[in-house]
Amino acid sequence: MPTINRPLVTLAVALALLGFAGAAQSALSNQLADHGSPYLAMHGADPVHWQEWGEKALSQARQENKLLFVSSGYFACHWCHVMQQESFRNKEIAALLNRHFIPVKVDRELNPALDAHLIDFVERTRGYAGWPLNAFITPQGYPLIGTLYLPAKDFHTLLSRLAEQWLAADAELKQLAEQTSAELGSARMSNEATLPPGLGDALSATLVSSALAQGDEFHGGFGSENKFPSVPQLEALLETYTRSRDPRLEQFLRLTLSQMASQGLRDQLGGGFFRYTVDPDWQLPHFEKMLYDNALLARLYLDAAGLLQAPQYAHIGRQTLDFMLEELSTDEGALRASLSAVDDRNVEGGYYLWQRDEFEAALSPAEYSMAQLFWGLDKPPQLEHGHHLVQATSIEAVAQRLQLPVSRVQDLLASAQTKLLEQRQLRKLPRDDKIVAAWNGLALSALTRGAQLEQGERYRQAAQRLSRYLGQVLWNGKSLARARDGSNALGEAALEDYAYVAAGLLDWAMLSNSAPALSTAKQLVESAWQRFYSETGWRLSDTSLLRYGSGRAALADDALPSASGILIQTTLELAALTDNDKLRHRALVAVHNSANLASEEPFWYATHVRALLTAQTLGASGSSPR
Repeated sequence: MPTINRPLVTLAVALALLGFAGAAQSALSNQLADHGSPYLAMHGADPVHWQEWGEKALSQARQENKLLFVSSGYFACHWCHVMQQESFRNKEIAALLNRHFIPVKVDRELNPALDAHLIDFVERTRGYAGWPLNAFITPQGYPLIGTLYLPAKDFHTLLSRLAEQWLAADAELKQLAEQTSAELGSARMSNEATLPPGLGDALSATLVSSALAQGDEFHGGFGSENKFPSVPQLEALLETYTRSRDPRLEQFLRLTLSQMASQGLRDQLGGGFFRYTVDPDWQLPHFEKMLYDNALLARLYLDAAGLLQAPQYAHIGRQTLDFMLEELSTDEGALRASLSAVDDRNVEGGYYLWQRDEFEAALSPAEYSMAQLFWGLDKPPQLEHGHHLVQATSIEAVAQRLQLPVSRVQDLLASAQTKLLEQRQLRKLPRDDKIVAAWNGLALSALTRGAQLEQGERYRQAAQRLSRYLGQVLWNGKSLARARDGSNALGEAALEDYAYVAAGLLDWAMLSNSAPALSTAKQLVESAWQRFYSETGWRLSDTSLLRYGSGRAALADDALPSASGILIQTTLELAALTDNDKLRHRALVAVHNSANLASEEPFWYATHVRALLTAQTLGASGSSPR
């Protein structure tokens, strides 16, 4: 993403003026105790006077002429836990925040639109972003400066300097924040619906060139410091491969999929994928497990199994769906948000790590001999608290080394995994039980794909229950709930909720011939266009108090696929299925407006490249894609 550094330079000069002055103490108290969000509730005992984001907090900031300190994170986030322990439970830092700012805590999973706008602001002004995301916002709602995790000493210094500068020059800082938001302003839109012939194919070729240039030829994936799964890009590349049969692309896809499945990104015992690894070799993850990652990866591996004729990927896809159903499913048929990176002893990854003596106690001598070789336990542990299981060699190599038949090694591995998993289940791992609409929409698409497999009845039944939950509990016929905690609705639904749930319901409707699912998908699509798209572009939310990011021609991919790209694809498919020219025209106009961004940065707009391909196929013919 492009960066604009002038505002930061200006502010950095301003903050160089050290000193400290007094301010009136707000008559506020911490509002987060017993909140329905586990992430917000865990901050309920902080000495910081946390408020929830909303008009009340902004009004308080205007009344007292104070900056809002808005801190966004999520339950499973390791560094969010670290900053809480180091800073937000530090009484001196809490006193600074309470005296000079209006502190606001945000669960990014309940307020994705606000979080996405702030991520965009920080990324474009700093060049990078992540969580915990900490932004200072003027009482008028303009973001001024953003930071990520800071050690307590550095955070204290920032708060002291910014408080002093605000007292000395609040008018200048308000003007600076407003100018910066204007500089990063909204998109210019067109009503044109005609696309240049072959644009989708041309951008697909550019996407492949860009991805292979950025890709790691030794370990697969993208990134030289850490590695995320990058599912939106891999899905687009996989679709492009079905058209081009490019052998270089096939080799890269196979390498990436195999490395992600066999190394440290994936839980080798219980199945499921962690969010990302901190190294470029896929070895050491941050240990949070998110529903959205696993839903996206399950579908990716199932798709790849057929398109690359690689049945081992179907096994990974099944295991990932099984993890979702066994570890995240609720009695109502929905799926929970995440499993924490930190165990009940406050050790990151502690739930998944092993000491060698634990292996020896749990396994037979034959199983232990196999495990030492297969998981590399003869080497020192990668982390202070033990070994993280990573496949060190092949089953065939272990069999040769131990002079055993391959089938015998496979049996030993299966029995060892069962015993270790039983032992691990005695440990405790915090879980975020809230049900997020968007992520359950992704899960429905993945389960629908699993239902098409041989012996896929388990996934078919789960998909049917989830489709009913989405259509009857989260959707009330007029609006969609962002999330639920038990019987309580949480947050306001954003574009991604409408887009992903509509896509999941359409996938299920086309497999099952479910008229209710198809009807709800159509209602969600029509509501999404009305709420989130206008002549100024895409809005992430239909209600926003933040004075930033009023409209965009297209939304980029991140860990999740672009919500605008998914809605366009779903709309084109629905229009083809129902012969709805109005929907088709609306989607084609949006495709046309996204074309420039997709052309400039196809890697970051890979879902929109797929939308262009869908438009190329369906836009003119109007034939059904199914």
